[in-house]
Amino acid sequence: MKKDGDQKIIQLIQNPKTRDMGFRQLILAYQKRVYHVIRRMVLIHEDADDITQNTFIKAHHYIDKFQGKSSLFTWLYRIATNESLSFLQKKKKRFFFSIEDHQEKMESYIDQPGNMDGDEIQRLLQKALLSLPDKQRLVFHLKYQEDLTYEEISEITGTSIGALKASYHHAVKKIELSLAKE
Repeated sequence: MKKDGDQKIIQLIQNPKTRDMGFRQLILAYQKRVYHVIRRMVLIHEDADDITQNTFIKAHHYIDKFQGKSSLFTWLYRIATNESLSFLQKKKKRFFFSIEDHQEKMESYIDQPGNMDGDEIQRLLQKALLSLPDKQRLVFHLKYQEDLTYEEISEITGTSIGALKASYHHAVKKIELSLAKE
């Protein structure tokens, strides 16, 4: 979505008479992309759906605080990534998973037929990604799979570009090591 498209959506949202239409356009413009970022983080469709819904609920609640310093896309991704990371932390605590148990449970999900698309290398990549800390996995997804710049990722995560580059580098090295073992 281009900046002018964002501006039209914001104008619709700011007008009380067209606010609902503006939110519908916001959801139509960004729902799929937001869902895919979340799905890559949490893997399970139902969880990704719930987090996507929560993301747009938060966006609706906080839209008046949106200052336009970043694009709507960046602002929504920031909400989505924070929601995803919070969800993963809560899930680990709620089920008293150790990190290893959580990783094992998610790997078994990947191994179940029909849960993940792709061939063997894709399945191995997904397992390798699960071995990463949540924040490294997020950075890897945003850089490698979403093809965002470090500047965009910095806006989304609130992390310095230098730290993002280091995080991405460590993630790539860990993935390479994991794939080399297979």
